[in-house]
Amino acid sequence: MAKESVIKRILVCDDVADNSFLLKTILQAEDCLIEIVDSGAAVLAYLETASNPPDLLILDVVMPKMDGFEVVRHVRESTKFQYIPILLVTSFDEDDADKAVDIKIDGFIKKPIDPDLVTAKVQEILARNSENFPINNNSI
Repeated sequence: MAKESVIKRILVCDDVADNSFLLKTILQAEDCLIEIVDSGAAVLAYLETASNPPDLLILDVVMPKMDGFEVVRHVRESTKFQYIPILLVTSFDEDDADKAVDIKIDGFIKKPIDPDLVTAKVQEILARNSENFPINNNSI
């Protein structure tokens, strides 16, 4: 089977610009189109206004005002966006583990960020999601 040549769109949310830049650099090498926002509220606004939702949402857990867990809850409650795969980026402690039990996410990436792990995890999630939701070229 031929490999898809469709560029995957990823929305990255981190309140620390250096972390977003690192993720963007890693993922652009994988032929992904990266959009960056810096808050949970910006994620929700992006989803409501974007012409097409992203293929993957990568969220920092610890952010001011609205943390990554709260963003996930909002996304999962939306009938329009509930299927978007979500990957959380965190220093992952026991509090994070306890909160993660209550939400549906597709994986965690632990800080400090390991580029090889990010690449492998993103490829795995995108491949799995492509099998479940084949691309609809009629929407273009």
